[in-house]
Amino acid sequence: MGAGQLLGCTDRPETHRNTGLPTCWVAFILEACSRKHTSRLATCEGHGIGLLVGAESTVPLDPDNLADNSSLQHRYVSGQYFFEYLVVVSLKKTKDGSSYEPQITYQFPKRDMMGRSQKEEEEKTLKAITLFCFPEGISWAPLTEYRSETFSFVLTEIDGSRRNGYCRRLLPGGKGARPPEAYCIISSLACFGLFSKIFDEVEKRRQKSMAMIYPFMQKLREAPFPAPGNTVEIKSFIPESGTEIISLTRPLDSWLEHVDFAALFRCLTDEEVLLVFAATVLERRIVFIAEELSTLSQVIHAVAALLYPFTWQHTFISIVPEILIDVVMAPTPYLLGVQKRLLDQVTDQSDLLVVDLSEDKQKTFIVSNGDESSILPPKLQSEILQALSNRKETSTMEELNRVVSEAFLHFFVKTVGHYTSYVKYSRAAERGVFENRSFYKAIESKTTRHFVKKFMQTQMFDLFIQDLEQHQSRPQQGEDLLKKNLLLFFTQCKAQQKWRKTLNSL
Repeated sequence: MGAGQLLGCTDRPETHRNTGLPTCWVAFILEACSRKHTSRLATCEGHGIGLLVGAESTVPLDPDNLADNSSLQHRYVSGQYFFEYLVVVSLKKTKDGSSYEPQITYQFPKRDMMGRSQKEEEEKTLKAITLFCFPEGISWAPLTEYRSETFSFVLTEIDGSRRNGYCRRLLPGGKGARPPEAYCIISSLACFGLFSKIFDEVEKRRQKSMAMIYPFMQKLREAPFPAPGNTVEIKSFIPESGTEIISLTRPLDSWLEHVDFAALFRCLTDEEVLLVFAATVLERRIVFIAEELSTLSQVIHAVAALLYPFTWQHTFISIVPEILIDVVMAPTPYLLGVQKRLLDQVTDQSDLLVVDLSEDKQKTFIVSNGDESSILPPKLQSEILQALSNRKETSTMEELNRVVSEAFLHFFVKTVGHYTSYVKYSRAAERGVFENRSFYKAIESKTTRHFVKKFMQTQMFDLFIQDLEQHQSRPQQGEDLLKKNLLLFFTQCKAQQKWRKTLNSL
């Protein structure tokens, strides 16, 4: 069954003028992006493709471990597995030999004993994976040199569940010109650094033999996923090298383990990051432009992380496949990563922010609304910039993440941290009631009040408050969400003592 048929297209659907994408795809994707969501997870990356992937999230049977399948399925669903599966995506000549198309050439573990519905579900997923591994489409030619790159994407199901895709593209071994190939790991776990190291080990074994990948991945699949700050050791045998012990350590501050702020601040100045944050916090339409997939992936995840403890609630696609470029036409908020060669198809849109991340850019903000510098209160802008100036060029990734996170967490504490006093509970009520007007009027600063009035209208704030109201226990009986999230972070970093006074004053 073709992808067009999955979306209800006819056998010979009319194609879209810009991309060759069936018009039924475009209509479906834009309609999907226009829906207002009520689930935090239902609005994550790969929105159009995620809906294309399927309506249910299933865990197919593993024929290699049928006796233990029930427990293994539970382990994966509960997030205890490192990964669901590994695939290799290669570029193969089309039947007429005029171009290339991505195809799955290796998969571990194999799923030969699945039921019909599970098989169909997996076929949809694998199709989506090939699109994200090679979002450029058919524009490829054999190469003699290619700098490998690692990036990530997310597959989102219609029920809101999501799986992370980690991808490394490189030039396979051989002589002469040849197209690159991609290794892709699908996992429910968000930990970019950890999977980058796993790719290093997979690549090392691939250089010797494809057969060497299987025993390593089998050992990894059987290993328990470590808790934050812990390490798991994998024993693996390599001919000529003997048995190796591979240590995989999970970062202590687990909510940032999928984030590396270095790329964000390498591409943008502190002041430019602040303007992007301002547009993001008001849930605007934002497109990031770069040629490198790794840059797009890292920057867009870093921008979303600046919102913590709030969560981006709308369309989020770190790397937009070429055939889905019309997603920029969606009228609702989005964070999109688009390769620079597609820039002309983006800039004809109005009412959005287009951010160029390229090293050779002439200007950073290709398109803007013009009011980004006035969104945040001036005093708090200065405080964020002052906090960011405390980072050092020699900072480790963990140190940089801590400095950046503190700066933006402090901003939310200063603007909306007093909300706990305005959730009222009664003995008879099953949920609390947030007093919007009293909360807003309690803010003394006019500039802060002006910002908060707009922020209160965002979906991220609305759902955050809904979560709080649904808690049946009072804040003094059970920590409220913001304090709980902030304390969880600050107890994991060296700056805990400095911030304890601020948190206790809330």
